[in-house]
Amino acid sequence: MSDLRDLYQEVIIDHAKHPRNFRKPEGANRTAEGVNPLCGDKVTIYLDVDGGTVKDIGFQGSGCAISTASASMMTEAVKSMSVDEARRLAERFHELLTGVPDAAAGAPELGKLAVFAGVREFPVRVKCATLVWHSLRAALADDHHVVTTEE
Repeated sequence: MSDLRDLYQEVIIDHAKHPRNFRKPEGANRTAEGVNPLCGDKVTIYLDVDGGTVKDIGFQGSGCAISTASASMMTEAVKSMSVDEARRLAERFHELLTGVPDAAAGAPELGKLAVFAGVREFPVRVKCATLVWHSLRAALADDHHVVTTEE
């Protein structure tokens, strides 16, 4: 189990240090901002949605390692998904961190995102990991209010 936990930490650290899709895509037509006042995380999610599909996605902002890694891995997972698939993935990710403790075992659709299952052991960090996903849902809905973890 220790080896698996070490691997998970390595994946999160890699994405935190070298975030993928840390940019504003040129064709972005939907955005959402998110703020975690407890940790200081701030993120803007940019989507290029065309024909019900997330053609491109990026993010910018600043945050802790968990928040940055979550955003990086989210952008990789969501790119090229339909809007409905992206919404379902966001719901599933939230369940992983806030639902039944064994949710990760029954979540093969999460793929690499299952590395965040360990975050649930640190309740204050759950908000760090889920902020970008709440922001994604707002962007998918084309909802322009600032998302906060304190809602």
